[in-house]
Amino acid sequence: MAGISGIGSGIDIDKIVGALVSAERAPKDAQLARLEKATTTKFSALGQFRGALGELQTAIGSLKDPTLFQKISATVADTSRLTATATQGAAAGTYAIQVKALATSSKVATASVSSASSATFNAGQLTVSLGGVAQGVVDIAQGAKLQDVATAINAKVAGKGISASVVTDPANGSGRLVLSSTKTGAGQGLTLEATSLTGSSPSPVKNLDSLNISAGIGALASSGAAAGFISQAANAQIEVDGIQINPPTNTVSDAVGGVTLNLLKAEVGVETKLTVGVDKGAATSAIKKFVESYNKLISTTNQLTSVVSAGDGKPPVVGGLVGDSSVRSVLSGLRAELVSPQSGGDINVLADLGITTQKDGTLKVDDAKLNKAIGDNFTAVSSFLTGSDGLMSRLASRVDGYTKSGGVLQQRMDGLQGTLRSVEKQKSALELRMTQVQDRLYAQFQAMDSLVSQLNKTSERLTQALGSLPGVVKKNS
Repeated sequence: MAGISGIGSGIDIDKIVGALVSAERAPKDAQLARLEKATTTKFSALGQFRGALGELQTAIGSLKDPTLFQKISATVADTSRLTATATQGAAAGTYAIQVKALATSSKVATASVSSASSATFNAGQLTVSLGGVAQGVVDIAQGAKLQDVATAINAKVAGKGISASVVTDPANGSGRLVLSSTKTGAGQGLTLEATSLTGSSPSPVKNLDSLNISAGIGALASSGAAAGFISQAANAQIEVDGIQINPPTNTVSDAVGGVTLNLLKAEVGVETKLTVGVDKGAATSAIKKFVESYNKLISTTNQLTSVVSAGDGKPPVVGGLVGDSSVRSVLSGLRAELVSPQSGGDINVLADLGITTQKDGTLKVDDAKLNKAIGDNFTAVSSFLTGSDGLMSRLASRVDGYTKSGGVLQQRMDGLQGTLRSVEKQKSALELRMTQVQDRLYAQFQAMDSLVSQLNKTSERLTQALGSLPGVVKKNS
């Protein structure tokens, strides 16, 4: 009914109804806005707290796992020559590794073809073999050019680690078909043989057998037209503590038990040291990650529970979890475990690892002391941190009840989401009620306006009737 004004009374009904509706909805609007803001702030704050607590839980879980202290690492002194990875069963030790030659794959070229871009071949079949095993029989159409042959070979042996290309000499237009393999190791040479000639070969069409590459070819000469190899397939040559090994690939998994070597560069007479042992670096990183996650939790909770002055006459800025019982409970439980000594070992408290508590509640790591503890008392560090009675298990028990599915924090956040849904329902109900109030007010004011209009008409008729009575003197306007 918006847009209606008092025709009979001259009153601005729209303005009056709008003011009355606004006055009636204002208290409820303000109440719902305050509730929504407070609930949203608390929900967001709990989400941040839960996220920081979840990161700490992940760090605790990694450090609690005993296998962390059983990991084996393989360290190479010169990683430009080789790299290494170790499995759990690798035996600790130090090895002298010399890479004398890398494993290579086969790369061969056909005899030179004059006018390579225009020369054509008769129809037939070419068999591509690797290590004496046929990898594909390629159909060649009558009149195919050298590039067509390469394309046909690639289509046939796709996915087998073999490729064909054409190399052309721009000086004289001659070219060669080049075959390459990715498979290394002795006996993995490439060959190409015309096994069927079905087309005619009138000049200048060339026979397919002119592209044959046999197993006994020599090295490709810098000048000359004969087929030859560019590189031969050969085994790698390495020495481990003076014992020569000839693996067929550059990834060697059986030279040192439990260790995989990746050969990168060969140089005769140059050794590099391989050290296999317990991966103490992984434990150090996990401990530092735990400290980092704990400090993030402390800084997050400090922010969420702070009350900061905003200046004279202004309300303070209050964190979303000021006075929150869950925050107090979690932090007090964690702090209690961090300072609780553990008897029966060389490492009894975090301070023995070089980890101390600062004034702001965060932890600080003394790298030198931590490295010494791990280097000298690795087993004791493992016993202190892992196991059912270890520090990490005790910390996990303090955290799990809050972060797990259906835990304390999820229940609270679910409750806050329920409150937000209730606010939305109340907003919808308020809108409906205000519409009804507005309709009622418009109806009342329209009735009043109609009545005033009737009274005005009656007044006008009476004035006219009285003015026409005898003896009535009219005033001159």
